Amino acid sequence: VALNVDGIERKRKKWNRAARAWYLVSEWLTKFCPTVVVTDARTIQEYYRERYGKPSVFIPYGAEVGKVDSAEVLARLGLEAGRYFLYVSRLEPENHPLEVRQAFEQVVTPMKLALVGDAPYAHEYIRQVRATSDSRIVMPGAIYGAGYSELGSHCFAYIHATEVGGTHPALIEAMGRGALVLYRNTPENAEVAGDAGIPFEPGDLAATLRRVLAMAELDREHLRQAAMARVRARYSWDAVTEAYEELLKGMMK
Repeated sequence: VALNVDGIERKRKKWNRAARAWYLVSEWLTKFCPTVVVTDARTIQEYYRERYGKPSVFIPYGAEVGKVDSAEVLARLGLEAGRYFLYVSRLEPENHPLEVRQAFEQVVTPMKLALVGDAPYAHEYIRQVRATSDSRIVMPGAIYGAGYSELGSHCFAYIHATEVGGTHPALIEAMGRGALVLYRNTPENAEVAGDAGIPFEPGDLAATLRRVLAMAELDREHLRQAAMARVRARYSWDAVTEAYEELLKGMMK
């Protein structure tokens, strides 16, 4: 059995004490139950090594590299290529969509914010997220497939505000599409984005948005190209597939 532990699920605010205790027991069971543990971030790998003395195999997620030309979803949402910030995540507290919306409302710009995502729980929190009178903010719910790829390809910048988890697919995918990435400065997010993105601290997002708007376009484009190069080098699906093949072959021995 190979077990991919993903992130540290018990830290999510949506879980009550009983659920968090269950996830903590599940973490402990990784010492005994699986043949091999797979971690998707070096930070999570170190966590299991230090807390449980459990070694693991690091295999991250992958992403496609390059923009898509189509832009049908933009027209449907009233967005213009290169003229909107993009946020994509489940709408739950540890992903901070409310913080992103409130920070954007403090910034004077004709650009828009596409706040994309939903969740089948936390209805009161989602109500707070959606309670805005700012006409620049577009909240269409969850978008998948081609529309999701179009949004990542044509945004002015992508805002990644999550604080729990390992390697987030949405962050890698935005980088692969060549988005200018602004990320909440956590060890996991910094591991992925490195110097190909712009970190922000809690409470500093509005100032970071203003700084990005004031940057020279040449500097912004440099970061976009660096993001795609980082995904090619570290997060290609070919490399991920080969790593799993080698893992399974080794287990069969």
